[in-house]
Amino acid sequence: MSGGASVLEDRSVLSRLDTGLLSVERVLALLSGLAVFSLMVIAVISVGGRNAFNQPLPGYVDWIEQAMPLIAFMGASYTMRYGGHIRMDIIVGRFNGRLLWGAELLTTLVTLALMVLLVWGSWAHFQRSFDWAAPLWSRDSSIDIALPLWPGKLLAPVAFSVLCLRLVLQAWGYGRALILGLSEPVAVPMVLSAAEQAAAEAEHVGGLQEETEKD
Repeated sequence: MSGGASVLEDRSVLSRLDTGLLSVERVLALLSGLAVFSLMVIAVISVGGRNAFNQPLPGYVDWIEQAMPLIAFMGASYTMRYGGHIRMDIIVGRFNGRLLWGAELLTTLVTLALMVLLVWGSWAHFQRSFDWAAPLWSRDSSIDIALPLWPGKLLAPVAFSVLCLRLVLQAWGYGRALILGLSEPVAVPMVLSAAEQAAAEAEHVGGLQEETEKD
């Protein structure tokens, strides 16, 4: 998606559900950011141990594998909420009104169907790894230090399920805009032009400067 996007809010049920889900998405995005930071710390420890003591961190690759689902999936729904995923706007960017909302609804429903299939497949993948009767409840483990793999495999269906909820809300928003002919629907990303995005960023920076001067 080109440019930035804003999401409008009001007191409707849809908007309240949108902001409620946003609080969950922020937590997941925070966990994803912490995972990235943790990998940097682990890399420093591993490289430092190798250079200083000739002893790198045991299971360095194993820990990276465990953190990958956190980094790759947990922030997907938060990004979707603000329309941050890359897509082709060459055609859809020329639409407006009901034609635009119809196209957005169609692509959202197709994406939702794909994500439902991914939830089903990733959950089955987790179930093959998890076993209550096995040590650490795991049927498989990492190669180096034998970390159980089921926690990382569980993160995928959890993150995809949250993304499915986000897509349901966005489909609701686009469908509502299509039926009612709304120009500014709530709970869906409203794409900003380059000028609008620059103005919003300038306003944000100006507000921060005013707060700094007051302090």
